Amino acid sequence: MGYKILLVDDDTELVKMLSKYFERKKYRVITAQNGKEAIEKLQTAPDIILLDINMPQMDGLEVCRKIRDKISCPILFLTARVEEEDRVNGLLSGGDDYILKPFSLKELDARITAHLKREQRHSQNTEFRFHGELCIDYGQKNVQINEEIIEFTKLEYEIIELLSMHPGQVFDKERIYEITCGYEAEGDSRVITELIRRIRKKLGNYSDIEYIETVWGMGYKWKK
Repeated sequence: MGYKILLVDDDTELVKMLSKYFERKKYRVITAQNGKEAIEKLQTAPDIILLDINMPQMDGLEVCRKIRDKISCPILFLTARVEEEDRVNGLLSGGDDYILKPFSLKELDARITAHLKREQRHSQNTEFRFHGELCIDYGQKNVQINEEIIEFTKLEYEIIELLSMHPGQVFDKERIYEITCGYEAEGDSRVITELIRRIRKKLGNYSDIEYIETVWGMGYKWKK
């Protein structure tokens, strides 16, 4: 069998349809109908999670916040919500992507494939890079200052990885979002502003050095 997908949705017909589709694609599909069951199914070590937002008792955003520190695999939200605030909250809670219901199976398949390929590239990257007292381990996906590991969310880390691997290069907010999230980012650039603020605050708790520089009117860059 191929990659494992954890599919979390209380719509039983949708779950049946998606399970049948992805099993034909040689995925192993593990299903859960609510947040509590999804947390229990983490022991199966999924490679990617498809997570409905609008579920009773514990919605998808709360599930994501509870599990994000326990797993590093991509989390894709399935939702009928279209408000920008919902997309922002979802990504800040630790999600990696959004796909709106009703959706095309081919589009969902393409999004999943893109995220899994990105994860595979990251896992093959074992390079260390030092920036003074800061060390980034691209294989283990962690950041240390003076050998103290700093906790970052998945998206926060990916922003650090992108900028630090291209020191001095300016990336605008839309481009950062597109690269780290893997799809068109129109209307969501303020997510990057908030994530950069969080990254700076966390780094600032361990060092007085400013690693990420704002280039006004253009974007952000990693200082050489």
